[in-house]
Amino acid sequence: MADLPAHQDTPDDKQDATPEGTPDSSPESSPDETPAVAADHTGVADGHTSDAANRPSEGDAARAFHDLLRGLRVWESELPPFDPVKAPAEPLPLFRQWLREAAEAGVPEPHTMTLATADAAGDPSVRTLMLHDADERGWHFASHRGSRKGRELAARPRAALGFYWAAVGRQVRIRGTVTTAGPKESAADLHRRSTGALAAALVGRQSEVLGSVEELARASDAAWERARREPDAPVPSWTLYVLRAEEVEFFQGDARRQHVRLNYRYVDGCWEHELLWP
Repeated sequence: MADLPAHQDTPDDKQDATPEGTPDSSPESSPDETPAVAADHTGVADGHTSDAANRPSEGDAARAFHDLLRGLRVWESELPPFDPVKAPAEPLPLFRQWLREAAEAGVPEPHTMTLATADAAGDPSVRTLMLHDADERGWHFASHRGSRKGRELAARPRAALGFYWAAVGRQVRIRGTVTTAGPKESAADLHRRSTGALAAALVGRQSEVLGSVEELARASDAAWERARREPDAPVPSWTLYVLRAEEVEFFQGDARRQHVRLNYRYVDGCWEHELLWP
């Protein structure tokens, strides 16, 4: 995970709006108003201006967006301490602890993660999905084999995962090789989940072009009916994936930007760890 500079891959991208600083703009500020347009230039009778006349210019919109970004605050609450000296010898126990602590801190859906894959040409894709498990084998997630992620993992069985828990200022990054579980284990994974998850899997066709929202509604309604009627309905394309980590980085944010980065690397059959500059 030392492959990208820290300023590109940490929540500190928002460092311009530090908790102890003052944002460049306040909520009361607003972009320059669009100048009034003469009625004979609007093309609209009876003194009414057109939507285009009232629409802010591209320059105004860009400045307003820039001011919005600069005004957003980060890590204004007290963040938990992290002493890397007390970290365990392997990353899995620390990951489980951090996810549990994120849940206890009120982070919504702390098991949500970002999955990055690449196709045969090396073009990357990223999406958000749920972690299904984390054990000695690796980090588990699932999808259809025919989805974009499934096709990319078939071509390049390597991936990266990212977790970010804003309430505690923590991030975990994981990368490694990905293997597929067998049909029986994949089916068991699906049928342990909710009726809605089964219905979504039964709809299938993930990442294919959709003709209309009405088409999706019809397919979804039919899938929900079947999922309720057949809670063990098979979905042959559903596949459980397991990422076996080769590198796991734990990032603890600090309001004064003295972030702690602890990086684990799997080398010659055992875990080594080191601190990284933030």
